[in-house]
Amino acid sequence: MRGGVWSDLSGAARDVVQAGHVHGGVHFHSPAPVSAEVPVPRQLPGDVSGFVGRAAELAQLDELLPEDGGGPEGVVSVVVIAGTAGVGKTSLAVHLAHRISGRFPHGQLFVNLRGYDTGPPLAPAAVLERFLRALGVPGPAVPSGLEERAELYRSLLADKRVLVVLDNAATVGQVRPLLPGTTGCLTLVTSRHRLSGLAVRDGARRITLGMLSEQESAELITAATRGYRTGDDPGQIAELAQLCARLPLALRIAAERAATHPLFALPELAAQLRDESTLWEALSSPDEEEADAVRTVFAWSYRTLPPPAARLFRLLGLHPGPDISVHAAAALTEQEPRQTHSLLDLLAGAHLIESIGADRYQFHDLLRAYATDQAHQEETLEGQHAAFHRLASWYLYTADAACAAAQTFDPSILPSEQTGPAPVMAFGGQQEAFAWHQSEQANLLAVARTAAQAGLEEIAWQLPAALHGIHMARSVFDDWKAMADIGLEAARRLGDQRAQALMHNTLGIANKDSGQLVRATEHHQAALDLRTRIDDHAGMAESANGLALVHLGRRELDASRTRLEQALALYQQYGPHHWTGVVLCNLGFTAADLGELHQAAHFTRQALTVYRETGADHSLRIDALRLLARLARETGQYAQAEEHLADAFSLQEHSSFVTIDAALRLEQATLLNAQNRHEQAVEAYWVCERLQRSIGNRTGQALAYDGIGQTLRALGRLTEAIDFHTTAARILRDQNQPWGLANALAHLADVCTADEQSEHACQHRAEALVLLDGFTDPPAAALRQRLQELTTG
Repeated sequence: MRGGVWSDLSGAARDVVQAGHVHGGVHFHSPAPVSAEVPVPRQLPGDVSGFVGRAAELAQLDELLPEDGGGPEGVVSVVVIAGTAGVGKTSLAVHLAHRISGRFPHGQLFVNLRGYDTGPPLAPAAVLERFLRALGVPGPAVPSGLEERAELYRSLLADKRVLVVLDNAATVGQVRPLLPGTTGCLTLVTSRHRLSGLAVRDGARRITLGMLSEQESAELITAATRGYRTGDDPGQIAELAQLCARLPLALRIAAERAATHPLFALPELAAQLRDESTLWEALSSPDEEEADAVRTVFAWSYRTLPPPAARLFRLLGLHPGPDISVHAAAALTEQEPRQTHSLLDLLAGAHLIESIGADRYQFHDLLRAYATDQAHQEETLEGQHAAFHRLASWYLYTADAACAAAQTFDPSILPSEQTGPAPVMAFGGQQEAFAWHQSEQANLLAVARTAAQAGLEEIAWQLPAALHGIHMARSVFDDWKAMADIGLEAARRLGDQRAQALMHNTLGIANKDSGQLVRATEHHQAALDLRTRIDDHAGMAESANGLALVHLGRRELDASRTRLEQALALYQQYGPHHWTGVVLCNLGFTAADLGELHQAAHFTRQALTVYRETGADHSLRIDALRLLARLARETGQYAQAEEHLADAFSLQEHSSFVTIDAALRLEQATLLNAQNRHEQAVEAYWVCERLQRSIGNRTGQALAYDGIGQTLRALGRLTEAIDFHTTAARILRDQNQPWGLANALAHLADVCTADEQSEHACQHRAEALVLLDGFTDPPAAALRQRLQELTTG
């Protein structure tokens, strides 16, 4: 994904792509890079209802950020809003962001960095992963390192005007990797600290929020109670504001209390608040006046809650994630979702929590800390542990239900006799399951981490195990690996070798899918060793299959076949039967790469038989049919290849895996090219390229470009063909794909020869021959011989 398609294409190919014209009967669609094709989504929270005051600060910000972009000291690209907890930094930042959002036509990005939450702050790498996905970068294309992510992030925003809001930053180090680094963008940062390093190194300007003025405090209370109360004395309003230390968070809670009790005179409410404050005096030091006022208002509001709402409020403090759904809150308190929803709305109405979307709520970090403190004071240790256990169990069983809705191949890892907590959610299909996972992703990681810390070791490994299928389908590598690492350590503490092997297996697949083949081998081998030790024959077969796929990715074909034969023998003897189909199909792919086409067809037909007998997922049958189409094409049986592809596309209508669709389109395009149907072939290659780009498969994109190059050569358009082969070679070199690169260079050399560029052709063939030194299989030997003959001839 780095650099985009524009920088990969050069010369005539770029001209054709940009123009989108028809040349020689072939219509080229523009493969616009993600940075141009996918606009930055608008992710700002809604503006603060009833925002009042801060006229001086807004005027100062208007001076710093005039509409023409040129402030008193030039363009300002970073603004830090600093101030004590509860002073209204986030409200001001969001209000300002909405006021100036029109200046940033490419959108806005918002993130709560959770720098002051009770849990760990959000790491810059995790934020960049979210931002890159919001910018349209698919999961597999998100780099693994912090620096690489920051580089890609900045390159995508280089020519954009985007507003970035970084809320609740704790340190400069948490912020700096998230700065776009371009004057066209503006970053608003809120923090309790001054973050002086941003001013020194990044040119940030800072404004510091103090308490609201007496007038602004009175205006806030008056605005919040308008329509509920009349005739309040201004002096009494001022006294109530003073008791709240003129902090917006405390003022809003106090105002809501006044609005919901219109028959209580303000002096009576103020007296209650003063009485509450005396409870804190013995616990506080003289320099904590502001913190005392906040705690006083929290306690004053909390103690008036109905008992069920008060219990829900304090138990919410035990939830370790950034937000909570109605169903999760119901599990936490053992209540019905409908009743829980009503109580959550009551808490939101009292400004003790905040509604952030359909059936989702979050805390201000001060209120979270207060709720957690109340839970520690009013709930027994056993009660707290039981509440979190219910919550973690709910996430576990709901994750299991989501994975079952997303796929049917891998069975549940939960004991059939074990029942989960009510109410576990039901899912109507794969898309609903994926949507739930996306909304709960941060919570799931937090729950797994907290479960491990709380001694719930079994849940700590079962949760990543239950999510394995969704992690694999959504390619969320950071969370996938982090949760599996937590699960592995928990399984080790339990001494559960079977669970350890399961965690090593999922880490092996995660690393293989993210291109970390050395780490993938280590984890699959560790899983195999553990499973051999405990005589887990099905597990041994699974690990052998995993190692085989790593070998296949490296084109170590003999090693891959050996491992697959080992896995097949184990599955045939010990089961489960449906896994034999997977291994047979993998043997088919290995045999095809070895050039053993008859044997490959035999294995693949056997796999299809097993799939039909076991009712396997459509995706598995599609893969087998695609391989049969390839084998028929390579033996010149084009009509048979078309039939296999037609069957595969028919099944694909019931599947939503883009990776499979992209692979089918590539095979379809290659078949059309072989049939000399060049115009249709190029169209199919472009469809494939767009699909591969949408999932971040750069190697797949390169294969599509290489196919377009071969088609253009057949059409006699040699200059354009050279450009596309050059693009393919560049990508494959960057992706460290020596076999694919050797083939692309061989194709490039052939076109250069046809274009009478013999010197360039020799250079490309020489590079291809060096790459082929590491391969000993028959197709590699045949290609080596052809290149040597062309070089010496």
